[in-house]
Amino acid sequence: MSATMTAPSRGIQLSENALQHVLKLRESQGKDLCLRVGVRQGGCSGMSYMMDFEDPSQIQEQDEVFDYDGFKIVCDPKSLLYLYGLMLDYSDAMIGGGFQFTNPNANQTCGCGKSFGV
Repeated sequence: MSATMTAPSRGIQLSENALQHVLKLRESQGKDLCLRVGVRQGGCSGMSYMMDFEDPSQIQEQDEVFDYDGFKIVCDPKSLLYLYGLMLDYSDAMIGGGFQFTNPNANQTCGCGKSFGV
C-alpha cells in the first residue's frame, strides 16, 4: 500500500495507487468522467462514504474541484466539511483490498472502513 500523495495541499488527497486505479476504471467506462466523492447518512458509524463517476457537465458552481493532472475529483461543500484532508488510497490485496479512506475528521471508524462518525 502506497501512501505517496500526488497533491498534499489539496482538500481531498489521492495516493498514486488510487489515482492509477481510478484512471483505469474511468478508461473502462469509455468516457471522460470525473469522480464525485461525498458522504451520506447511514452506515455502521453514522455516515458513509460515497464515490461515483459522473459527467463533468454535472459539476455545480458550489462544488469544490480538485485537479490531478487533468483528472477531476469533485465534492459538494456539505460533504467537504466532513472530508477535508481525506486521503484516498487503493490496495489490490486479496483480503482487505480496495479503496481505503483515511479521514482526519472521523472520531470513530467502522471495521469495514466504509463508514465513520464525527
